[in-house]
Formats: sequence, structure tokens, C-alpha cells
Amino acid sequence: MSYALVRMDLPRMDLDTFARAANLHPELVRRLVALGLLDAAPDATGRLCLAPSQLAVVARIQRLRAGFAVNYASVGLVIDLLDRVAELEAALRARSRTTGG
Repeated sequence: MSYALVRMDLPRMDLDTFARAANLHPELVRRLVALGLLDAAPDATGRLCLAPSQLAVVARIQRLRAGFAVNYASVGLVIDLLDRVAELEAALRARSRTTGG
């Protein structure tokens, strides 16, 4: 399975545009924002807007849901744990390089 690369310099997308790009229903996007899984902010008119970089987050959420059958409420915990493991592995690799081990 492949996922599109996301340019970080693109302007923020309104909820409907983001939902179409992510192939999700706008209400599901709202739920993911409410659960803290996606970062969003209101624009000047109060409409919810998301950065294109959040499309990669949606792809990660979908991979976790498909691969491990976890519910949306649990996805946040799984993502936090995976990020922490990645940080610890990077620190271990850096330590190994500096100690020659």
C-alpha cells in the first residue's frame, strides 16, 4: 500500500476539502479532532481548518485501525506509544554511535 506525499507549505484546508482529500466523512474528521488525533484550528470565519500535513496522520490512523482493529479512542494511545518507542530507539542508536557500541 502506498500513501501520497504531503507538501508542508500548502495552505490550510477547510473541513470539507480535507475530508474529501482524506476520503473520510466530515463528521469523522470532526470526531478525530475532538479526540485529539488531528490538529485543527478555526479560520477567521470560525470554520474548522486543517493543515495538509494532517493527511499523513489520517493515513497512519487508518493503517492502525486496519492492522490492529483498535477503536478511535485507543488510536491516540497507540500512536503515543509508537512515537515513544521511535524516540527511544533513536536515542539508543545515537548512544551506540557515541560509545562505539
